[in-house]
Amino acid sequence: QVQLAESGGGLVQAGGSLRLSCAASGRTFSNYAMGWFRQAPGKEREFVGFVRWSGGSGDYADSVKGRFTISRDYAKNTVYLQMNSLKPEDTAVYYCAAGPFGSRWSNSYDRWGQGTQVTVSS
Repeated sequence: QVQLAESGGGLVQAGGSLRLSCAASGRTFSNYAMGWFRQAPGKEREFVGFVRWSGGSGDYADSVKGRFTISRDYAKNTVYLQMNSLKPEDTAVYYCAAGPFGSRWSNSYDRWGQGTQVTVSS
């Protein structure tokens, strides 16, 4: 089984950058696709992007394409979400998730982290 822990959230000005990390425990990390989701206050959780178990390119939400990049480091059992050109509407709690198949759908993932807050000020 895989357990996930996000870090790297914080407060940043619009136009700035943040890199979130998701550290995974467990020897089967390399078998999982890894996704990122976010949830803003009063809104439903929404898909951000995912990377395949192979590390190959997955998919991104249209709202973050060209600004956010997901990568994974198998040696460190860690997945990263690099966020550039941040906007106030990116403010949310960000969650990483692990599942056998990457997709835009949250029910494809069976392991979730506790989330990390990202706040973008205007």
